[in-house]
Amino acid sequence: MSVGDLHENEYIRVSKTQISRRCKKLEEHGLLRKVGHGVYMITDEGQAYLEEEYDVEQGKFINQDQTDAPSTESAKSENEI
Repeated sequence: MSVGDLHENEYIRVSKTQISRRCKKLEEHGLLRKVGHGVYMITDEGQAYLEEEYDVEQGKFINQDQTDAPSTESAKSENEI
């Protein structure tokens, strides 16, 4: 979903600028990946964060062996926000 689509959603009552700003911040923390033209995709880390399985401050998965953790660069979720 694009930032513009989120802005047009009747349930989201914030400006397009604010949505863009928050998406950029989430991208800085590795929770979203910018695809282009205002479109972001949720990363594996972002999905795990929503499921309370990723610690953003420590930058690691919770209760998961490091060898099992997906790489930020190599494994991205196909879920769009």
